[in-house]
Amino acid sequence: MFFKKSNRVQNSIDTLIGADTRVEGDIHFSGGLRVDGQIKGNVTEPVDQASTLILSEHGSIEGSVTASKIVINGKVIGNVKAAQFIELQAKASIKGDVHYKSLEMHTGAVIEGKLVYLGEHLPVLEDVGH
Repeated sequence: MFFKKSNRVQNSIDTLIGADTRVEGDIHFSGGLRVDGQIKGNVTEPVDQASTLILSEHGSIEGSVTASKIVINGKVIGNVKAAQFIELQAKASIKGDVHYKSLEMHTGAVIEGKLVYLGEHLPVLEDVGH
């Protein structure tokens, strides 16, 4: 693939939510976040800093997810928005819409929602009179 170098996942994990951990509330993170446990709340990166979210096979998020680079092998109930790319591994399950610029989906991954391509530039909403 020609885009592998630009779509590389960050090697360092700055924050780990362990397998026996359950978090209730929104999480704002930067750098690398790996989730092996459960989150009930929205997970977002800062607007000005590209970050990476990795959701392991046993991890789950109930809420919307927004990050530049996302790798999912667990369960998400909510919309997912990846500004650069998203990789859905074999055990990924998403109940919600997936907004992506670049998408890699492995056999076995399931999406119950819409796929929305973001294109080269994020869409600008204009006020259109009706």
